[in-house]
Amino acid sequence: MTETNADFAADEPFFKALLTPHRSLGRTGFMILIGALLAGWAVTGIFFLAHGAWPVFGFFGLDVLAIYVAFRLNYRAARAREEVSVSRTALDIRKVAPSGKSEAHRFNPFWTRFSVARHSEIGITRMAVEARGKTVPIGGFLNPDDRESFATAFSHALSTAKMR
Repeated sequence: MTETNADFAADEPFFKALLTPHRSLGRTGFMILIGALLAGWAVTGIFFLAHGAWPVFGFFGLDVLAIYVAFRLNYRAARAREEVSVSRTALDIRKVAPSGKSEAHRFNPFWTRFSVARHSEIGITRMAVEARGKTVPIGGFLNPDDRESFATAFSHALSTAKMR
């Protein structure tokens, strides 16, 4: 059996989305923040050292170190992503954890349901793709505005796939 160009075109994704967590402080801002904290630690620490309160110098350094570690862990968590694509014959979701571990899910769009949980004040609180007893949550790390725009676009794509 040979495949024609029409077969390839029919299976070409017409909707693709890359979902990534938002981080408001970029690398430059992080370096400026740590630099300012280190400068504040040094000035304050020298003051306390000069007045004989040498333990304060070390404890201030631990605070700066704790803030640095917290931000590094936060940036590591930002490496998570979800890739969603919809074609006429397939709905593919690929989730990549911050560690790099990946899991893929494939659904037939015709038998798939997109469920959205809403809160009256917050908006969308949970999104998931469901089919044949399997549920895959998506976009859990998105902010409320991004959840709304993704839900609208994805719902439209899923209904388009079911119409084709």
